[in-house]
Amino acid sequence: MYLQLKSLPMTQPDIILDMRHISKAYAGVPALRDVSFSCVRGQVHALVGENGAGKSTLMKILAGAVQADSGEIVFKGRSFSHLTPRLSLDMGISIIYQELALSPYLTVAENIFLGREPNRAGVIQTGQMRKQAAELLERLHVHIDVDEPVSELTVAKQQMVEIAKALSRQADLIVMDEPSAILVGEELEQLFRTIHSLVAQGVTIVYISHRLDEVFQIAEQVTVLKDGALVSSQARAGLTQPELVQMMVGRPLEEVYPPSPGKHGEPVLVVEGVSNKRLKDVSLTLHAGETLGVAGMVGSGRTELARAIFGADAVSSGRILLNGKPLTKASPAQAIESGVALVPEDRKAQGLFTALPIRQNVTLPILKRLSRYGVLKGGQEEQVVEAARDKLSISMASADQEAQYLSGGNQQKVVLAKWLETQPSVIIMDEPTRGIDIGAKFEIYQLMRQLNAQGVAILMISSELPEVLGMSDRIVVMRDGQIAGELTREAATEEAIIERATSGGSAS
Repeated sequence: MYLQLKSLPMTQPDIILDMRHISKAYAGVPALRDVSFSCVRGQVHALVGENGAGKSTLMKILAGAVQADSGEIVFKGRSFSHLTPRLSLDMGISIIYQELALSPYLTVAENIFLGREPNRAGVIQTGQMRKQAAELLERLHVHIDVDEPVSELTVAKQQMVEIAKALSRQADLIVMDEPSAILVGEELEQLFRTIHSLVAQGVTIVYISHRLDEVFQIAEQVTVLKDGALVSSQARAGLTQPELVQMMVGRPLEEVYPPSPGKHGEPVLVVEGVSNKRLKDVSLTLHAGETLGVAGMVGSGRTELARAIFGADAVSSGRILLNGKPLTKASPAQAIESGVALVPEDRKAQGLFTALPIRQNVTLPILKRLSRYGVLKGGQEEQVVEAARDKLSISMASADQEAQYLSGGNQQKVVLAKWLETQPSVIIMDEPTRGIDIGAKFEIYQLMRQLNAQGVAILMISSELPEVLGMSDRIVVMRDGQIAGELTREAATEEAIIERATSGGSAS
């Protein structure tokens, strides 16, 4: 049972949310320490910080999923010691998580009103539900068939369905957790247009993102958390990006993208005319010590290219050569044996066994090397894991800690550690820094440069155009399963990439 305190006048007429002196600890370890956070009605307020800074805990307290140890929540003039999930929703607070909570085999309309379907005498009024769903989508200025199953929609459109669902609950405040994680180009612009439309209608947006360029593009206020404490809450207009980075990580980052070693060797990976169900006559060359960026819209074939090279998807025509030798079998086993590693875009589903300890995740590809007569050499395994911890600065309680309890950045480091033990000559990195804070990103960028300097070739797929531009020695752009163009580092701009990704552009 929640406790409602006496009704208070809002501190300012336009303050919709005021979280005051919020503290929360788990098993005696502070997650939030005396944090105060307030939002102005009809504004975009960015909430930023490294993984583990306390952002998620603060928002879970707002959603009623977690109860604060102390503090007060004032929402629309009503004061509470804590909220419940039902009360939070009923009051007009909606949270759209990075992993969308939609039922794939239900229609758009059914998802929007799931559990709250308009009915008469217990009979669902399907026509009325479809009409109301269409009106909500029209309010967002997006065109989606309300009868289409959600599984048939792009991720960007699924996100719009989540926003429509929030509006159907008459949400006054919507929290968006990493809403742009895999969006680029027109899909990202559509998200921004939707956010601006919501703000114009008086809806308040709390925008959580590791993409700082987006924060500066759409936010009016910025709050920074670090180690569970409030660092700053101020107008975005008074901030520079270097200042914001320093507040988040506690140290200046002189170069977000470390310089390329610039020394490239012979071709190590050659893709010649590769086609399958999703790819059409794709050709590219990757040299030793080079980072080749692969850009394109969601659904352009970037991940399918990675899977084809790694042998996870069959190739119907064309060939793939590694160090001059063709990969004759479409299998990950042959790719790994030939020196190819794949860091997948979904690390939790495809890169890790999250319920297993870190040690088993790191040593999985090299069990044969660490075993004798089928018996694992525990001492050698321990040495491998400790060396990986030191090399990649993995923050973990112990090697026996389950991977699911690590932050996103540390999970990604475990995936990298696993593949580095195979001593690959080519590493395919699909969305290498998705959902990772700026400090961990910088560490991964430094590691990539170290690998390049050692002659390792990297094929990097990313939806973050600043990342593609900052880390690539060359860039290929994909569209509709084909290479739509190639750009040198000097000629590459966001505009040039988007032009090729959406209309084909020129091939030079």
